[in-house]
Amino acid sequence: MCGIVGFVSSNGLPENTLSTLRQMADRIRHRGPDDAGYWIDREAGVALAHRRLSILDLSPAGHQPMASASGRYQVIFNGEIYNHVALRRDLETIGGAPAWRGHSDTEVMLAAFERWGLEESLRRFEGMFAFALWDRADRVLYLARDRLGEKPLFYGQFGDTFLFSSEIKALRLHPDFSPKIDRSALTLFIRHNYIPAPKSIWAGLSKLAPAHYLRIDPRSGKAGTPRSYWDFSEIVERGIADPIKDEHEAVEALDKLLRNAVSSCMEADVPLGAFLSGGIDSSTIVALMQAQSSRAVKTFSIGFHEKEYDESAHAKAVANHLGTEHTELFVTPHDALAVIPKLPHIWDEPFSDASQIPTYLLSSLTRQHVTVSLSGDAGDELFGGYERYFAVGARERRLAQIPASMKSVLGRALQTSAVGAMARLADSGLTGRRALRLSDRLPAVGRILSGGNGDLYREFVSHWKDPAAIVLQGEDSATAFDQPHLASRTIREAMMIIDTLSYLPDDIMVKVDRASMAASLESRAPFLNHRVVEFAWHLPMSQKMRGNTGKWALRQVLYRYVPSALVDRPKMGFGVPIDNWLRGPLREWAEDLLSVEKLRNDGFFDYRPIRKKWEEHMKGDQGWHYYLWDILMFQAWWDVQDLSHAAPSASMKASEPEFQA
Repeated sequence: MCGIVGFVSSNGLPENTLSTLRQMADRIRHRGPDDAGYWIDREAGVALAHRRLSILDLSPAGHQPMASASGRYQVIFNGEIYNHVALRRDLETIGGAPAWRGHSDTEVMLAAFERWGLEESLRRFEGMFAFALWDRADRVLYLARDRLGEKPLFYGQFGDTFLFSSEIKALRLHPDFSPKIDRSALTLFIRHNYIPAPKSIWAGLSKLAPAHYLRIDPRSGKAGTPRSYWDFSEIVERGIADPIKDEHEAVEALDKLLRNAVSSCMEADVPLGAFLSGGIDSSTIVALMQAQSSRAVKTFSIGFHEKEYDESAHAKAVANHLGTEHTELFVTPHDALAVIPKLPHIWDEPFSDASQIPTYLLSSLTRQHVTVSLSGDAGDELFGGYERYFAVGARERRLAQIPASMKSVLGRALQTSAVGAMARLADSGLTGRRALRLSDRLPAVGRILSGGNGDLYREFVSHWKDPAAIVLQGEDSATAFDQPHLASRTIREAMMIIDTLSYLPDDIMVKVDRASMAASLESRAPFLNHRVVEFAWHLPMSQKMRGNTGKWALRQVLYRYVPSALVDRPKMGFGVPIDNWLRGPLREWAEDLLSVEKLRNDGFFDYRPIRKKWEEHMKGDQGWHYYLWDILMFQAWWDVQDLSHAAPSASMKASEPEFQA
């Protein structure tokens, strides 16, 4: 795991290019504290930098930027190619291997590019990656990102300069970067608690979508349109059209496939462990690790003193059964308070999945013992584990009882201003229980009735239901929820597709990547092996969701290693008691960020609905803390921004925490 940064100028590189490049790379030192490298082609106007967290081939032979054997290609690479040993053998078999200098996956990547070219190589790679590849022969720069979006890559054109990096904070140090808030991205943020790709919080700066690559011509300084090399919609269609009907065959194949995926993720020249919550996903990964390890696997978990959030006892029971070397940390409100000032710097665009706090604390704990940790991320999206899949499915069945002709008419009627006025009048006589507020409920029901699968799911998972009315000059933008082909899928299929394309890469992977890299820890997700993803879509829904239980096939694999009694229980997720903390130890911090004066002066939000929800939350209303945490995380992030120039001010630098475990 590493960090990459670079820029291309169609107007020539200035004399201080190396100094600027060094500063930008140093800004993401936490992603790669072990080594740094720089490469500049002044004639072409290309500058590349790399920060290295050494995982494979710890020798200088793994140093980046790295040139291919012929000298044609120069690469900076963040991530891991898990099948690099097999690719190396393939290259040797067909006579396409160079005289190897070491055993790094980066060197294999370069040899693959020379033999097969960019697109064919991307299709052969199994792993997580984001890289920049300079082709000296064709004088073209390529950016590429892995299939499921595990590794981040930001890019944008600012004047004559094309900038890119693993994290935004590095780009802020380039003098051509011009920061301006994209209010449509802000609108998406308070709806979803993350900013979906390709948007970023800054206008003109984009996220490269998963499974895409981008071509940049330094002579014009312009980037082309991102191109896909792996089409998830085709994966879904092929899988559904060719289901594995034999349940025994499906479980056998899944067990073997997951064993291989876990095994490939266990290759490292540094200490390795795993996150363990005691749930289905992480327990499966740890069980398969321990089954293939000659020594006790190191496992790590987080606990809470608030019992409704605590899974530590379950994690410990699974660890004891499997015989792992287990370490746990209990999180207190004091721990949360200590982390909160770091959050805007770790996630250097607004991000408000509250499990970011324990994820960072868990990463910091884990990094004290190992350099690489495997996780169970993506099990829910692939195998139907989220409770909302059942809840929305039940709601969809109720809606199906309403004739289609009535749905659209009723849906439009419930969204009219007249109905809204009557709802507000009815609400005015209520004493304050959220569940009864018709002004919140009726427009939402109207949007559901008049929309399709994507609209139903968006309404269900949205925090602020009408974010464009909260963000001043805000507007909604198209996202994965708006894909036309979702209409041909069942509601559960549509939800899983949307989550894989948006929630997984833009929330879960953002959370895990930034939290782990802030602690200089590499996190690997075996479920995101693309062969596992493709296989999962060959499983009929009955092998995923059965009765009121999700992940049926995955559970059958896990039961081979862990007794069902240790893992069968209601799903808890990785939540934190933010609602209680905001009424207690975080109250003063929140009051300051949500004051009428501050909200007015900052000029991003209509303060009235925010203050209303804050007051209702303090009276004990349940559920508003999700809405409030979105606003709080933006306000906290905004407080550390310095827009007087691209580079952070001296005072901002001084206040910024070090991201070391």
